[in-house]
Amino acid sequence: MVKVTFSLDESTVARLRLSARRLARPQSAVVRAAIRDYSERIGRLGEEERRHLLKVFDTVVPRIPLRAAASVDRELAALRTARRRGGRRTRAR
Repeated sequence: MVKVTFSLDESTVARLRLSARRLARPQSAVVRAAIRDYSERIGRLGEEERRHLLKVFDTVVPRIPLRAAASVDRELAALRTARRRGGRRTRAR
């Protein structure tokens, strides 16, 4: 093992000591377990973030227009044609 030194605030140290006592494990073992757990969760959504994104999804999905793909393709083709022609012919207000 490699020995390292960290500076922690008093509140964190109190939690570390309490956790070590409750688990009947050395503080270093608690820190190792906490870092392992944290590193496994990196990239995953927390519960609060997951709920927020689900709420956004539930809000956005019903707004998706129910149109046939052919209708969308025609609209995109018209937009592309207009862009190739140079855009507006009159000044915008």
